[in-house]
Amino acid sequence: MAVPKILLFYRFTPLADPEALRLWQRDLAESLGLGGRILISRHGINGTVGGELAQVKRYARKLREYPPFKDIDLKWSEGTGDDFPRLSVKVRDELVSFGAADELEVDEAGVVGGGAKLTPEQLHELVDREEVTFFDGRNAFEAAIGRFEGAVVPDVATTRDFVAELDSGRYDHLKSEPVVTYCTGGIRCEVLSALMVKRGFERVYQLDGGIARYGERYGDKGLWKGSLYVFDQRMAVRFSDDAAVIGRCSGCDAPTDRMQNCDDPACREQLVVCSGCAESGWVACQAHLAS
Repeated sequence: MAVPKILLFYRFTPLADPEALRLWQRDLAESLGLGGRILISRHGINGTVGGELAQVKRYARKLREYPPFKDIDLKWSEGTGDDFPRLSVKVRDELVSFGAADELEVDEAGVVGGGAKLTPEQLHELVDREEVTFFDGRNAFEAAIGRFEGAVVPDVATTRDFVAELDSGRYDHLKSEPVVTYCTGGIRCEVLSALMVKRGFERVYQLDGGIARYGERYGDKGLWKGSLYVFDQRMAVRFSDDAAVIGRCSGCDAPTDRMQNCDDPACREQLVVCSGCAESGWVACQAHLAS
């Protein structure tokens, strides 16, 4: 029986010819029957692919055979078999769209000047020693169904909004405090923590491997509460059957971690919607309900 798996990965490293790598990655993934999304820039690679276990393993081996990616961090999770309807491989200016490509510095070791990386165990050691502020590096709708307890969740709809948010002065009171940034797999915090350091935040950390790696280690027995939003057909995953349900349905306020796109095809907003409200008919954000 085929076992579906999903592979999440990224690597910051200078790449001289992103277009050549795009063609290689497209041909490799297509030959193995994989779906997913792969982004390549002059700063490195960022991807999520899914397919049958044996084929995903072959892809991972080929990826690591390319010298700049030999130490790439790979995160595995269970798939359903239809997590990705297609394959997309693109070259972009940024691996993560902060709108700050010219601010980012990358060498063979990764992002230059980012926050200090913490393993899940080191994070617990830091929290045991002193009071820290968790800083969510994701879009606000992702945090609606899961986040670290007491985290600062910036009111941003897209990653591009973070630069203006940091420059607004709202978080200047944290500049001398220990701040731990976190995101799904770690990549957004590689950039976010570097942007924070450049703006005068003195004690910036990043959770290495992100929520995904933390969940592998501690599940729901640590500092994380709720479900993890993911950018594929699953929409949300739980680390155990004991996961807290902290999301609230946008329609009836019932507890749920179910996510759904706004039914208006012109809208890209993600909503927390329980199955009951979803089955009752039209599901839309407040802007489209008003119209």
